[in-house]
Amino acid sequence: MQKQYDILVVGELNVDLILNQLPSMPVVGKEILAGQMNLGLGSSSAIFASNSSSLGAKVAFAGMVGDDMFGRYILEQLQAKSVDTSNIIQDAEQKTGATIVFNQGEDRAMITHQGAMSSFGVNQVREELICNSRHLHVSSVFLQPLILKDIVNLFAKAKICGLTTSLDMQWDPAEKWDISLKTLLPFVDVFMPNEAELLAVTKSREISDAIAKLRQVAKMVVVKQGVRGSTAFFKNTIHRVDAVLNTEIVDAIGAGDSFNAGFISKFIQNSSIKTCLEYGSLMGALNTTSAGGTSAFASYEEIKKTIKQKFGKDI
Repeated sequence: MQKQYDILVVGELNVDLILNQLPSMPVVGKEILAGQMNLGLGSSSAIFASNSSSLGAKVAFAGMVGDDMFGRYILEQLQAKSVDTSNIIQDAEQKTGATIVFNQGEDRAMITHQGAMSSFGVNQVREELICNSRHLHVSSVFLQPLILKDIVNLFAKAKICGLTTSLDMQWDPAEKWDISLKTLLPFVDVFMPNEAELLAVTKSREISDAIAKLRQVAKMVVVKQGVRGSTAFFKNTIHRVDAVLNTEIVDAIGAGDSFNAGFISKFIQNSSIKTCLEYGSLMGALNTTSAGGTSAFASYEEIKKTIKQKFGKDI
């Protein structure tokens, strides 16, 4: 049966207020000046959805925003990238989430107000929507307590409907890492943590130790390692690719989410693991050529043009 959507994204929605060119990080009781400010589409899930759509996938989003200025801005930004927003709830009793990002040199600090995302649960994702999609992607589960509570049921429903699945759990602000990977990962086709998250959630000191702990339950683990590239562990094989390096980084906000978008866009086309990794690395690097998580992905034609100019590659 032909399905309407290539990718269903279930996740958090917020705006990013990005402060760049700081002389230092803020200090309590003192004021500093930011040389640059940008307001953009935030949240791991929304950046992934927006950029996946720009890469050619048909994407639907399920989540919640407030009926406010930020909520309307998020809907407009997603719709401009052809993401189906008809399953995003606007709740007048909620405020839309927001993240303030402080960028200073290579250091970054963030403050997030969860807002509506903390009130959105698995029971608000229609089963018809799930079954009308080819792939399910979920991000930032520790910012979404109701999603985290029933996340195994969500992924189990997806597998019953025949979807492939991916998960980027992101960092746990409470650093409790209260998630049962042994129960969840059998339903996840691609588990996509960065190196720090993988080590933290498995209570490991080395990647090899972490993978050994997950070997019996994980199908594929894709580890993002920043400038050191990325590595995929699948069955008894290891696939590694170097990072694509941008020597003129604007900022790295959303680079991991853009890697995810590149990887999954090839994964759902049944490309090789190496091709998925290479495409993910290229999209992560592209992300850093412009401010925020989505501005480098204006259109597929612009993506191709920038990649050719910056990295000398054709896609």
